[in-house]
Amino acid sequence: MLAKIMNRSIAAVVTFGFMGLTPATLAKSETLINGAGATFPQPLYSRWFSDYRAIDKSVAINYQGVGSSGGIRQLLTGTVDFGASDEPMNAEESAKAKAQVHHIPTAMGAVALSYNLPGSPALNLAPDVIADMFLGKITKWNDARVTATNAGVKLPDLAIMIAYRSDGSGTTAIMTGYLTETSPEWKTKVGQGKSVKWPTGLGGKGNAGVAGMIKQNPGTLGYVELVYAVSNKLPVAAIKNATGEFVTPSNAAVSAAAKARTKEIIAADFKLSLVNSPGKGAYPISSMTWLLVPENMAAGKAGPFAGFLKWAMGDTAQNTAESLNYAALPKEVRTAALDRIRKIKFK
Repeated sequence: MLAKIMNRSIAAVVTFGFMGLTPATLAKSETLINGAGATFPQPLYSRWFSDYRAIDKSVAINYQGVGSSGGIRQLLTGTVDFGASDEPMNAEESAKAKAQVHHIPTAMGAVALSYNLPGSPALNLAPDVIADMFLGKITKWNDARVTATNAGVKLPDLAIMIAYRSDGSGTTAIMTGYLTETSPEWKTKVGQGKSVKWPTGLGGKGNAGVAGMIKQNPGTLGYVELVYAVSNKLPVAAIKNATGEFVTPSNAAVSAAAKARTKEIIAADFKLSLVNSPGKGAYPISSMTWLLVPENMAAGKAGPFAGFLKWAMGDTAQNTAESLNYAALPKEVRTAALDRIRKIKFK
């Protein structure tokens, strides 16, 4: 399955950053809207904002991938017009906001476990083994508990080095949410969050930083959004899900994680975790990603940005997401999100 993903053209995707637009580079009739946040959806947003500029030349959207925590921080200080996160704002963050912040889901994706081993073997990993690797309790790749689910694979007598995000990250929140859900010891000792105290390993900045660490250091195991694994030609593990299947990350597997939970997603105001979702074929480290849209956005920018949001819920934008290794939102969720967008009471 990963080979099929690898064969997709992603040359246009991984432009990690956008145009670097400034008011000085814009015509007087153009509106510049600035945003910052998660690196998880950054390749998708770079493509979307470029595509939308071709549709509406009166608006330019500039986005910087600084991590979910950085995006929320900049939104709260008013240095950007919108934020982006792979983890909903918590109660403390919401209390600091000067106006209501709407969480608009845009797409879904998989957090992949990637590794650097000789021959890049396909691996199956169970939740308890993953937790003990990240806890520093399993330290060698040829440990009996790793080989138990990988019959026929010759694993080396090589130390496991964990690579994690050094910046506040929604990808980290997804990964630690999964570990908290599946490992009582992890839940007690470390817990879930955009930043945690990792028991072992080394940190890298952004998904790109972690992918680079994995690629450059034999024996490394780390977590990255799927498109970063694909673009760096890194192998990804099949992970045992809640129904006992070993599932490789893919668009279909992420969609399966959301399929049975559509009504829950809408009822939760879109702020629902998809980790360890039940269901046949569900990839267990799946998540939605959100744009954070404040009601106090400047009047001259609110209308154009709402136009973009409506476009993002359409088939063209969602099909583009699929082509870039993100899963499209369920249609019912898109319909509910469109209704929310229409009801936002901008300043």
